[in-house]
Amino acid sequence: MTRFLLVRPGATDFDEQGRLKGTLDIPLSSCGQQQVGQLVQELAGQNLDFMYYSPCECAQRTAEALALARGLKPKVLADLRNIDHGLWHGKLVDEVRQSQPKVYRLWQENAELACAPGGEAVADALQRVTSTIERLNWKHRNKSVGLVTSEPLLTILRAVIQRNPIGDLWKTVCSPAGWQWAEAPATATQVRGA
Repeated sequence: MTRFLLVRPGATDFDEQGRLKGTLDIPLSSCGQQQVGQLVQELAGQNLDFMYYSPCECAQRTAEALALARGLKPKVLADLRNIDHGLWHGKLVDEVRQSQPKVYRLWQENAELACAPGGEAVADALQRVTSTIERLNWKHRNKSVGLVTSEPLLTILRAVIQRNPIGDLWKTVCSPAGWQWAEAPATATQVRGA
């Protein structure tokens, strides 16, 4: 079974301000650079066979630092791009909550039906992530794979891998620099064949 190390990149200025960055390409802030150094230390004992990152500078810099410590060559994976927030790009989370409370609640309560105005539907991102995880599972069977991408895509990745509902996408939307191991639960066939 493939094990995935899900990594949120270090902070950007937008994260620190509580602004939605979505697919905007924003560099790490000075605080974010320090967070990446801490991630490298925290993950020093964790084995990784492969490393992929989303096409944005903060994810690239985070993946490069983690890969360097392991002698890996990280690869950009276009399908790990964050959700396109459309007209919400650059807005404060509180602005969205106040100006569009119905859509905001939908992202909390039933994210699969939500779509930022002019942005990517969460259902489309879910489908893209599901295909990506299936491909990586097949390609890297029984290996450890690092995936570096921002929220809320990281929450969707975790839900797909663990076969759980997406849940509230606002909880971690501006959360930087974190990590968690995730693997799919064993199916009856996998258990019998073990």
